[in-house]
Amino acid sequence: MIGKLRGIIDEVSEGYCVIDVGGVGYVAWCPSAVLADLEPGAAAVLWIETHVREDVIRLYGFRDSSERAWFRLLQDKVQGVGAKVALAVLSVLAPADLAAAVTAGDVASISKAQGVGRKVAERIVSELRPHV
Repeated sequence: MIGKLRGIIDEVSEGYCVIDVGGVGYVAWCPSAVLADLEPGAAAVLWIETHVREDVIRLYGFRDSSERAWFRLLQDKVQGVGAKVALAVLSVLAPADLAAAVTAGDVASISKAQGVGRKVAERIVSELRPHV
């Protein structure tokens, strides 16, 4: 499994970046806040979550291990939340802000994520509260 990549950013696109590590370009799907901080030609370090499926290997990139941990937690502990929704949530809320929203029961803040309606936001609050 790939856990971290250090290299040069080749491309930043909507939803993903390409990071060159020793001449190999890895596509990493990232929260929009991470992508906003990346510039082509600049050095970068991404903490990686690797998903292996029957037909695809997909890498998800994060600024730090805390952000990656929240990505895992959202998928592992909240029924019906997959990688796409977890990325959307982390695109609008940093880990500390997400923890505060869960603790406070702030469904409205979590609902700002693309594709996250009130029911999913309520589920995120109720199912993550014991883990915050």
